[in-house]
Amino acid sequence: MKALGVDRLFVEKLSGKNANRPELKKMLDYVREGDTVVVSDISRLARSTRDLLSIIDHLNQKQVGFVSLKESIDTTSPQGRFILTLFGALAELERENILSRQKEGIESAKARGKKLGRPAKEFPKNWEAIYTKWKDGQISPTDAAKELKLKRPTFYLMVKRWERIAVI
Repeated sequence: MKALGVDRLFVEKLSGKNANRPELKKMLDYVREGDTVVVSDISRLARSTRDLLSIIDHLNQKQVGFVSLKESIDTTSPQGRFILTLFGALAELERENILSRQKEGIESAKARGKKLGRPAKEFPKNWEAIYTKWKDGQISPTDAAKELKLKRPTFYLMVKRWERIAVI
């Protein structure tokens, strides 16, 4: 980017799947007439055609150019804007395909009986006694969690699981 003469970098850690990203907003506020926004890849800017075209429209209204290095697109020409629309649609299609394959993979794993997610935390040895004291109102949830050496949200998750599996 330095070799291209870029004087301000906006680095986004979030996915381009939606346009509600802090660095994108900062960049859109920062750019002025005559500037050019340079991205390494269109999918880094937006994954939906609608978001991409909305961002490009915003840049056009501010008379700001747009260049994508990977796709060699420059929106200062009508052909560049047309190609941008095509690549935006392809980026959206790619995202939808990834999500579809991910969903199929999860369903397939579940059908094979594979357990997904983090393994459930084991109940501590003194769980029943502490749980009963808490349920009877003798101790607070915070005190129960401390005695069990758990964080309070973990304590509540374990209570839900206990009440599903235990016959009380």
